[in-house]
Amino acid sequence: MKVDLFDFHLPEELIAQTPLADRTSSRLMVLDKKTGDIQHSVFKDIKNYLKAGDCLVLNDTKVLPARVFGEKTGTGANIEVLLLKQLEGDSWETLVKPAKRVKEGTEITFGNGSLTAVCTGTSDHGGRVLEFRYDGIFYEVLEQLGEMPLPPYIKEQLDDRDRYQTVFARERGSAAAPTAGLHFTEQLLKEIKEMGVHIAFITLHVGLGTFRPVSVEDLNEHDMHAEFYQVTEGTARLLNEVRDQGGRIVSVGTTSTRTLETIASMHNGRFEEASGWTDIFIYPGYEFKAIDGMITNFHLPKSTLIMLVSALAGRENVLNAYNKAVEERYRFFSFGDAMLIM
Repeated sequence: MKVDLFDFHLPEELIAQTPLADRTSSRLMVLDKKTGDIQHSVFKDIKNYLKAGDCLVLNDTKVLPARVFGEKTGTGANIEVLLLKQLEGDSWETLVKPAKRVKEGTEITFGNGSLTAVCTGTSDHGGRVLEFRYDGIFYEVLEQLGEMPLPPYIKEQLDDRDRYQTVFARERGSAAAPTAGLHFTEQLLKEIKEMGVHIAFITLHVGLGTFRPVSVEDLNEHDMHAEFYQVTEGTARLLNEVRDQGGRIVSVGTTSTRTLETIASMHNGRFEEASGWTDIFIYPGYEFKAIDGMITNFHLPKSTLIMLVSALAGRENVLNAYNKAVEERYRFFSFGDAMLIM
């Protein structure tokens, strides 16, 4: 299957640069995965499409202020570092710019010298492995020096860094937000629970794969970058109960979807407590084992995310919906509008 099959025209002005003042006021496109029928709504009315006994599955990962700016020791050259994944101890997989200036043995100093790093090697796709040294607690130092790692298509500065966090974020470790979850408020989640809808949490720390374009022509040749996931025994038990009682499992975001499908694929469609690394790549032809529906944002052309959505709802249905979204001036990508596929 060719990557070009997932291309569409997107006017640049439809790429949302800032979040809306009210998280729940985003528009909501509802796509029937069987018929391709489309409805237009607003996100606060997501309740109208859920029913008692269903289960919403949310990714509770927390985004690190993972972009830090430093200087190369000896030359003073400016170096930008994006932390992607903690490897062992204080060693991290990172992206650095400009990469050509950072070779093994290079030392980088950040801020007032409270944080330094030494390059100890390279990683896949041009990354660098950095060993950090610091005084105090690493995450506290990072909170002082770091910026939120907004995607490169967002040119505006973010006034409130919490707007690039979900209201339920609690497990630190992501290099990017699970953006479908940004539409929820605590009040909306409370109202959904009062309807008799179950709320479950999983964790998947979003890593390098979010920043990697598909660089091959044939999908069979694309390698997904592995990301860490965790599902507790309580969540697994709840999901099995929902499934056994005829409820629908609705994942919030592609990250929740990939986590649930990873586990269900290993256990014949059932859920079990698990943690590990997943590089599952979902595209048309995949048979879903875990979810009945999904809430997601509008994704980049030719990305692995639109391929996952197309696997669930059909490529033709999805591209038709995206063309309609462009026609109706929906807002795209991380701070954009939402789609419900049921």
